[in-house]
Amino acid sequence: MDNSSFDYSALASEILGFKILGRKYLSSRWWQIIAAALMMGLVSPYQYVWSSIEGPMASSLGVPLNVLGVVFTLFVIFQAGSQFPVGWWRDRYGPQKLTLLSGILAGGGYIGISQATEVWQIYILYSIGAIGVGIIYTIAVNTALKWFPDRRGLTTGIGTMAFAGGSAFFIPYVRINATAAGYPDVLQNMGLLILIGVTVGALVLRDPPENWLQIKTNTKLISEEKVNSTPPSSLDFTSGQMIKTWQFWLMYLMFIAVSGAGLTLTAKVVALGDSLALTATAVTAAATVLPIAGGTGRLVVGYISDDKIPGIRLGFNRERAMALSFSLCGLGLVGTLYFGNLGNSIGFIASVFVATFFWSPQYTLFPSVVADYYGSKNSSANYALLYSGKVWGGIFGGAVAGWLVVSSGWTVTFLIGSGLALCAGGFALLLRPPTTISPN
Repeated sequence: MDNSSFDYSALASEILGFKILGRKYLSSRWWQIIAAALMMGLVSPYQYVWSSIEGPMASSLGVPLNVLGVVFTLFVIFQAGSQFPVGWWRDRYGPQKLTLLSGILAGGGYIGISQATEVWQIYILYSIGAIGVGIIYTIAVNTALKWFPDRRGLTTGIGTMAFAGGSAFFIPYVRINATAAGYPDVLQNMGLLILIGVTVGALVLRDPPENWLQIKTNTKLISEEKVNSTPPSSLDFTSGQMIKTWQFWLMYLMFIAVSGAGLTLTAKVVALGDSLALTATAVTAAATVLPIAGGTGRLVVGYISDDKIPGIRLGFNRERAMALSFSLCGLGLVGTLYFGNLGNSIGFIASVFVATFFWSPQYTLFPSVVADYYGSKNSSANYALLYSGKVWGGIFGGAVAGWLVVSSGWTVTFLIGSGLALCAGGFALLLRPPTTISPN
């Protein structure tokens, strides 16, 4: 057999159940995911490092810690709120120009904060950086949805894993230099790294051309159950059509609930550990474990939700994955209280791992379900609309959770967060794909 004439792209197409129009797209699409994931990792400290720098920053500025409590809420509002217009633009004009802009905003935000001397400057600069993070997040997630309709759970898991796990490389460096005198240099260095890395990544990103891939629904390689549970590629909802379906609004409530629960832990894990008199080593370990668990959970649960493990049929669809994952997140939040109050550092760290491992897959499962239910053509704008629920989750995880801690204590705050996650898990069992498109 002449290997030089063998059509490997055709073989791969048969294995995947897809016809890929051109061998170059079969290989180049993985470079899109790699570039998107690297950029997600670079901007991840905005969300996952804040709990480590807010204390030194408050000391440097000479203000009470609670004055900076609104910064995390502003980050979530601008990061999530920027995504719908970004998604609309990207669906029509592609990712490159927006990605270049995001590098300037996210990198420049950190560089500016390193020189800030007033609280209002922190508010403005962190919000500007958050818009840059939002742009990268929207582009990275939807790069996976557009290039990999056959592996949505896995590839969105890779990108969102990088957003969570990437910060694990920064946290030890930040914690070692988390002093009033040391944090400005840390932020400046990270800002420069973001600026350079995102600029390089923007040169790689592009969207697939029209009709580059055709779903072969007549092949036996795609099970009848899979075909019937996912709308055909021609069933592409606009955002206006999507919001007329009850599935969208149920997912919106779920998104708010789960993000509120998870962001409470993300924003408060260091303060919670300190308040429970855990050792500095345990608190640092918990803060480091959090993004690792988040990244691993997104990849593992996303991969399982595709139900395409070679040789294994789990029957583990995305709705069931949501129900199990969000419920275990709620139980993990209860564990942080239980073991923290006992002074059990290992149990506390393990509970932080469990809660985050099963919270974070929402950022893999929801975009995959949106594309499954509403098509990939408008996936950037459609998922961005759902992702705006993170604004309300961030308000709970930041400002509301801070108020609850002061007024009612840590136990009440985390039990409410646990209840939100458990409710979202129950609601997931009600989800079903829409069957028709309503007129605009």
